[in-house]
Amino acid sequence: MNILLTGGTGYIGSHTAVVLSQAGHEVVLLDNFCNSSPSVLERLEKILGKALPCIEADVRETDVVEKVLREYKIDAVIHFAGLKAVSESVANPVLYYANNVQGSISLLQAMQEVDVKTLVFSSSATVYGEPQYLPYDEDHPTKPMNPYGQSKLQVEEILRDLAASDSKWRITSLRYFNPVGAHESGLIGEEPNGIPNNLMPYVVKVASGELPHLNIFGDDYETLDGTGERDYIHVMDLAEGHMAALHFQNVNAGSNVVNLGTGKSSGVLEIVKAFENITGKVIPLQFAPRRAGDLPIYFAQTGLAKEQLHWVAKRNLIEMCESSWKFQELQGHVKGESEN
Repeated sequence: MNILLTGGTGYIGSHTAVVLSQAGHEVVLLDNFCNSSPSVLERLEKILGKALPCIEADVRETDVVEKVLREYKIDAVIHFAGLKAVSESVANPVLYYANNVQGSISLLQAMQEVDVKTLVFSSSATVYGEPQYLPYDEDHPTKPMNPYGQSKLQVEEILRDLAASDSKWRITSLRYFNPVGAHESGLIGEEPNGIPNNLMPYVVKVASGELPHLNIFGDDYETLDGTGERDYIHVMDLAEGHMAALHFQNVNAGSNVVNLGTGKSSGVLEIVKAFENITGKVIPLQFAPRRAGDLPIYFAQTGLAKEQLHWVAKRNLIEMCESSWKFQELQGHVKGESEN
């Protein structure tokens, strides 16, 4: 298949590009590099032994997207392009609706023009909101607690309506839990701009000496170690889940929603201990009060992914920590060389 990845040089997009390309698909990337670097293209070429075509553009440039779909004879689209920081979405909701909702509408308009009607959408478990029960299954009520989650849910609703209007559409919305880790080569991984919003890259930067300590917000939750527990999933498992969704869509039309997680949760101290054991580094900690809106615990019900997509997460917490550290070490070495 010829597959377009919007946001294809980003964290999840770049790993999915590797999985799809190594499986024999022709992959085309489109990105405006607002939260990624063109250097990812060179690293992808090292991993794959070939360059992937990449168009620098914003997904809201409908005419450009339409031209790319035609020129590369695209069969399916995986839509990663969008902003994803919860705190930023609270501070600037219009930015998030413009990028995530308006951007998705632009993409869909371009796809309709060229009659490309197979789409995998990068959604999020944040659409569920505060759990009424756990684990979250796909039938759990949706009540996002922030504009980021709301923007993802709005796109899901648009996709549902679109599939209902035309039986040719094949759409899967994948609700991610907490992606972590990096490719086994150490060449690509999570590279947030500025101070990380997510736990694993923050731990990595503390271990490397770039940040002084890890803030843990709340140590009095009713969890095993008193800290918030999350369902962490290796980014390579997540990437493989996208390919599984495409295979599912080859024989199933309509709109579907599927969780991608491991089905179990880990606390902050558990992550820190695993990371310390792997690296031999001590992670300095500071405990702080709970943050408003943080949930004590959440994790995925993964039965539907196994049943429909024939997919299960395979990689464990140790592999998540090891690959994250390898990526950090390699990037530190490369940056050190470039400065000499």
